[in-house]
Amino acid sequence: MARARKNPADTHDRLSGVGAAAESVRIIGGEFRGRKLIYTGDLRTRPMKDRVREAVFNLIGTDAAGRQAIDLFAGTGALGLEALSRGATRATFYEQHFPTARVIRQNAALLGVTERTLVESGNVFLWVPHAKFEGDQPWLVFCSPPYAFYLERQQDMLTLIQSLIDRSPPGSVFVVEFDARFNSELLPESLSWDVRQYLPAVIAIGRKP
Repeated sequence: MARARKNPADTHDRLSGVGAAAESVRIIGGEFRGRKLIYTGDLRTRPMKDRVREAVFNLIGTDAAGRQAIDLFAGTGALGLEALSRGATRATFYEQHFPTARVIRQNAALLGVTERTLVESGNVFLWVPHAKFEGDQPWLVFCSPPYAFYLERQQDMLTLIQSLIDRSPPGSVFVVEFDARFNSELLPESLSWDVRQYLPAVIAIGRKP
């Protein structure tokens, strides 16, 4: 390979500290369409499949534009970064696993959006209920935790979602991911939910009037 044409994968490996076996995640649409993100292949991260993320943003339509994205259990940050690509004003990411939080910062730097992002490394259940979010734009909230949380910490999950709904500005949109073991009828009744299956993922989208 000519020296003037570096392989983008080399940059990914150098930044993430993993070998060529790591999978890739890409931005589906918007300003950064086709750009690859760092993904170490860590099974704890479980990024939303590209096809599911594309379907979610097709359902959201233009709702990312002008909103503040909040990406809970953020993993690679693909959802919040996708929102930025599609016109979100800024994005806040919450990721408890410190090495994975560093990957989000690296991905933001790769896309040149560091100044529009905030990455918090901490327990989502403890931090988010008391977090202060800048501006008065409607929110675009992504909640994509380990599926087991809906079984092992079900009340914590429901309380977390409800607290964000209560605090969110009018016009906010919520995207909640779970699997078939969770009964979507348990989601807060303060929003009406559009539930779609992309097995094994199930996606519920709620809009605050």
